[in-house]
Amino acid sequence: MEYRELGRTGLRVSALSLGASSLGGVFHSLKEADGIRAVHTAVEHGINFIDVSPYYGHLKAETVLGKALREIPRDRYYLSTKVGRYGKDGVNTWDYSAKRAHDSVFESMERLGVDHIDLINVHDIEFADLHQVVGETLPALVELREQGVVSHVGITDLQLENLKWVVEHAPAGTVETVLSFCHYCLCDDKLLDYLDFLEAKGVGVINASPLSMGLLSRRGTPDWHPAPDALKRACAAAAAYCDTLDYPIERLAMQYAVGNPRIAATLFSSTSSENILKNLSYIEDAPDPALLDQVRDIIGDAFALTWANT
Repeated sequence: MEYRELGRTGLRVSALSLGASSLGGVFHSLKEADGIRAVHTAVEHGINFIDVSPYYGHLKAETVLGKALREIPRDRYYLSTKVGRYGKDGVNTWDYSAKRAHDSVFESMERLGVDHIDLINVHDIEFADLHQVVGETLPALVELREQGVVSHVGITDLQLENLKWVVEHAPAGTVETVLSFCHYCLCDDKLLDYLDFLEAKGVGVINASPLSMGLLSRRGTPDWHPAPDALKRACAAAAAYCDTLDYPIERLAMQYAVGNPRIAATLFSSTSSENILKNLSYIEDAPDPALLDQVRDIIGDAFALTWANT
């Protein structure tokens, strides 16, 4: 496993890291014991950064992850969770107030069974008033950082423009990391346009969803996936071509996503120990450059249609 510096945080995180959204049953039904075993497998094989949120499974992901972490020494992993986006009884809610952010951190620590959070994030800031994020949510988290309750503060969003705006408008050093998903993968590399800016600000970069929420998989996308049909067809054609070479598109996608040393960590999520080990085996080698070019040619003009660029 390769470990990389996460901005100026001092954290050296595994290039391939674990997103715990699947522990909330976000993508499919979950056998809790399988999820716990998957977390143990990940840590045992060198993954040292785990990201979760109270929103995932409406508290379930943090609860299940907490059960898994109780059996793992605290110095074996860095833990990241979020504030701002929540849910209960199947209803999604958002609250970016200072009080809710403060209380949420302690509630998360209780569910996770820890007394300290390594990285706390404002979750999906596209749903918030960005001025409130800068003037209220982030200062509440900085106060917790100063108190030693959390070590580092970050923000997450699909829209890279929002991440840049908040970094620019918050006091220097407030935002230490950004997390964006679906913007550095085989069918979307928009994140590259922001790396110079983020590096100049000393902000660490976390990439998520290397398979673009199923676009880059043999299984294909779920019905709710927002990508345009042309992009879905192009990615399906690319997956079929990779199959003819006995080179699963998931393998190429994982290799590509972790291959940029300017991106500290790439998050993937699974409740299967088998899938954890398979993805770890994929990244033992660099992507085949010729196949990479061929897949990009197959995706072709549909690359510009990706839903995540809107």
